[in-house]
Amino acid sequence: MLLEINPVNPQERLVRKVADVLKSGGVIAYPTDTYYGIGCDIMNKKAIQRIYQIKQRDQKKPFSFICSGLTHISNYAKVSNYAYKTMKRLLPGPYTFILEGSKLVPKMMLTKRKTAGIRVPDHPICLTLVEALGNPVISTSATAPDGEIFYDPSLIHDFFGSRIDLVIDGGPVPGEPSSVISLCDDIPEVIRTGLGDVSIFE
Repeated sequence: MLLEINPVNPQERLVRKVADVLKSGGVIAYPTDTYYGIGCDIMNKKAIQRIYQIKQRDQKKPFSFICSGLTHISNYAKVSNYAYKTMKRLLPGPYTFILEGSKLVPKMMLTKRKTAGIRVPDHPICLTLVEALGNPVISTSATAPDGEIFYDPSLIHDFFGSRIDLVIDGGPVPGEPSSVISLCDDIPEVIRTGLGDVSIFE
């Protein structure tokens, strides 16, 4: 199903419809401030397994996930004063922050070092969707296993077919990756330079 949602002012009724798909274990594709993402409810293990299969990805590589804001992040990660101040300056935005996960995060979503990648994209559809669901949403780019990137939601819909329950058409997205920054132990480390400005860490 391809569902058009206004990217600036998402219709509440349609966002609730997508949240219901997620609550029932569905897998969706949705726009972010970087790529279109593929996601599910972080608390649904079966749905997470489906995304691993769709992406043909090693289960030892956890996906990052989207929170609705800083308060929401502090439920799912250990946030020091330094991390809080840093993220407050940059979020919402095209960043993925690596933090130590809290006990609420399913084990399969943590690395061996118990860390997790967390995003708060600057995109109204993502943020309203996470709020409507009440849980973080898994985030991995909507790419083919060979790495081909899909910029158009109708192409995502055609390529993945019935493997994805719903594709949100939220218009065009930048199609570039987020910057990834580890804030573990309050030592910032730029792991990948993407759309987000990382000059404050250099």
